[in-house]
Amino acid sequence: MPSGEDASASGSAPVVGVIYNPRSHRNQGRYLEAAALPNVHMVEPADHAEISEALARFSKLGIEYLIINGGDGTVRDVLTCGRDVFGDAWPVLAVLPKGKTNALNVDLGAPRGWNLKAALAAFATGQRVARKPVVVAPANGDGPTYQGFILGAGGFTLGVRAGQDAHRMGAFNSFAVGVTSVWGVLQGLLGSDKNIWRRGVAMRLLLGREKRELPHSAYGDPARRVFMLSSTLERFPVGLKLFGKFREGLKLFVFDHPRRRTLAYAPAILYGWLPKWLPEKGIHFAAPEHFEMDIGDEFILDGEAFPAGHYHVSTGPELRFVVP
Repeated sequence: MPSGEDASASGSAPVVGVIYNPRSHRNQGRYLEAAALPNVHMVEPADHAEISEALARFSKLGIEYLIINGGDGTVRDVLTCGRDVFGDAWPVLAVLPKGKTNALNVDLGAPRGWNLKAALAAFATGQRVARKPVVVAPANGDGPTYQGFILGAGGFTLGVRAGQDAHRMGAFNSFAVGVTSVWGVLQGLLGSDKNIWRRGVAMRLLLGREKRELPHSAYGDPARRVFMLSSTLERFPVGLKLFGKFREGLKLFVFDHPRRRTLAYAPAILYGWLPKWLPEKGIHFAAPEHFEMDIGDEFILDGEAFPAGHYHVSTGPELRFVVP
C-alpha cells in the first residue's frame, strides 16, 4: 500500500492490533477465532507493563487499527499506557463493549453485541466518531498521567462503590447506572448530615488559565463539595443529560451540598431541566478548556480509584473510533 494511503480507502486489509482482556465481564476468558487472521495481532496483557509492551510492539508493526476488547477500565489503561507510544498520532480505534458499564460505547453508539469480526469489517464501511479523552496529571508534574473519559469525585466515588455492589447483585450497563443514581438520591434525601452521601469531600476547582475558583453557594461547608463529574462524552446511559447545555469538549458538573428541596428536583435536573436558580442553590455547570482539582479524597477515573491530591485536568489528542 502506498505511503500515507488509508487501508479503508484502498480496500486492503488494515494491520490490526487487538488488546483482549479475558477478565472483562462479557469475555469470561473466551478466545476469539477472528484473531487467527494473518493481519490481526492479538495480545492478552496481564498488567500495565504488558499493555505498554504490547502497544510498543504494535507501533513497530505499523498497525492502522487498534481494537480494545474490554470495558471502560480497559480503555482507560490502554489510553494511559499508549501516551508514551503514540503521543498525538493514534491509529484508528474501536471498542468492543465487554465490560460492566461500557459508558464510552453508549456515547459512541456501537451495539452491545459488537464482536471482533464485525469490528474488522467496519473499518472499511463504518463511521468515524471523534472524541478527546480526559487527561489527569499531577499539578506539580511529579507522578503518572492518566487518560480516560469519566472523572468523578465525592458522591461519584460512593456511587461507583455502590455500582460494584449492584454488579455483584447482577445489575449491569444502564440498569446499574440507574440503580446507583436512585440510591444516591435516596441517601441524600433520607440521611442526616453525618451520612457519607451528604458530607462531601474537601475540594477546590480552579478553572482555565486564570485559575478562577468555581463559586460555592451559601449552603454547606464552603471547603467541601458533595459531587463532581467531568467528561468529554456527549451521550450517557439511560438518557441522562449531566452537563446542562454543554455538549462538546471537557465539561464539569458540581453539586455543593445536598439540600433536600434541591434533591427532590434531581431526577428532572439529570434529564435536562435547568432553572436559572441552580447555581445559587449549589448546582454548577461549566465547560472550561482545562481546570485544576485539589481534592482531599480519592477520585474515580473510568471506574478505578486514584489518590487524593492536586491535579491538572485537560483533554488529550483527538481519537477516531470506528462504529457500524
